[in-house]
Amino acid sequence: MSAHDFRALYERLRSRAAALPAVHGRCGALSRLTPEWVAAAAGEVRLGRTVSLAAPIETVCGPDDPEPAVHRMTGPGPGVLGSEGLHFATDRFAMNVHGDADSHLDALCHVVFDGELHGGVPASSVTAEGARALSVDLLGDGLVGRGVLLDIPALRGVSWLEPGDRVTSGDLRAAEAAQGVRVGPGDLLFVRTGHRLRRIELGPWDAATARAGLHPAAVEFLAGRGVAALGGDGNNDSAPSAVEDVAFPVHVLAIQALGIHLMDYLQFEDLVPACAAAGRWSFLCVVAPLRLTGATGSPVNPIAVL
Repeated sequence: MSAHDFRALYERLRSRAAALPAVHGRCGALSRLTPEWVAAAAGEVRLGRTVSLAAPIETVCGPDDPEPAVHRMTGPGPGVLGSEGLHFATDRFAMNVHGDADSHLDALCHVVFDGELHGGVPASSVTAEGARALSVDLLGDGLVGRGVLLDIPALRGVSWLEPGDRVTSGDLRAAEAAQGVRVGPGDLLFVRTGHRLRRIELGPWDAATARAGLHPAAVEFLAGRGVAALGGDGNNDSAPSAVEDVAFPVHVLAIQALGIHLMDYLQFEDLVPACAAAGRWSFLCVVAPLRLTGATGSPVNPIAVL
C-alpha cells in the first residue's frame, strides 16, 4: 500500500470514528459494547466450557523475547518451610508489556500518530508518570462481548501463514462463509494466522522483523462491521510493513484512528478444536486487564466461554 493510499484510508477511518458518540463513559469502538450487547453475548454460552486465549508467560530469553518476564521468589527464606508454624511463599513478577512473545492488550494511549492519540487527544497526555487519558483504566470493568474466531490457515488449507504473509478483507469474508459465522457490531474479533503454532513447531524467531498479520486495508472490514476489539496470535501487523515509513499501520488504523483495543500474541490452539467440536465459531468472551493506573497496556488472559 502506498503512503498516499494509507493516508487516505487513515483519514476515512478517522472520520468514521469521529461520528461515534461516547456511551456509558466508553469512547471509540468500546461505545458499541452497550449493556444490551453484553447481555445478548451471554446467550452464546451453551456448554459452559471455558478456554483460555493466552499463552504462558515467557521467562527465558529468546529471539522474539530479548527482555523476558522476570519471576522470582521473595520468600520464605532458606529452611523456613520445614519449620513449625505459619509461613508464606511469596514472589515478584515484572515484564515488558509490549513484547513479541507474551499475550497482552494495547490501550488506546499506546499509539501516537501525527502527535495525537485516538480522538485528537494530544500526545502530551502521556507523561513520565503515566498516561492521563485513554489508558488501560478504560477497561477497569473488563471487556465482555461476543467473540468470533476466524481461522485463516484453515481457510487456505495450511497449518500457519508464513512470516510476511498478510490477511486481506477477502480472507476474512471467505473465512466467515467457510465457518458459517458473521462478524457484527460490538464483536470481539479474533484472527488466527497460526503464529503461535509455528512457534511451537519450529521454535521462536525474530518476530519483530518477520511475521504474518493483517493487511492495512483489512481494517476497513473491522470498521464496516463495527468490531469493538481485535485479537491476533501474532502482532496483528505484518512484518515487513505493508506501508513504507509506517512500521505498524494496523495499529495506527485500529487503535489511533478507530479506537479499537488490540490484543497481541494470543494463542488459539486450544480454542480451535473446542469450536470445531461445538460446531460454531462464536462464544462469550471475557477479558480482564490488570487495573494499572495510567498504563499503556496490560498482560491479559481472555477467556472464551462456549
